[in-house]
Amino acid sequence: MRLKKPRLIVTFHTTTAAMGMEIACSRAGLPGRLIPVPREITAGCGMAWCAPPEAQADLEAFVTKENITTAGWYELTL
Repeated sequence: MRLKKPRLIVTFHTTTAAMGMEIACSRAGLPGRLIPVPREITAGCGMAWCAPPEAQADLEAFVTKENITTAGWYELTL
């Protein structure tokens, strides 16, 4: 069984925004990966960005700079 730990979950209104986040973060070397939206959260496109909670400030600044539209920011234990 995998050890559960806190995770930052960023949701999006569209699949295009989620995929844009993946491409932009990969190029910038920021942590995280795309995952299906956890059941505890509802989101329009069904995809979410999962990253360590300590990366939140960097990711918030990054999405603002890159003009990536997000639907919500959550911290869950996954």
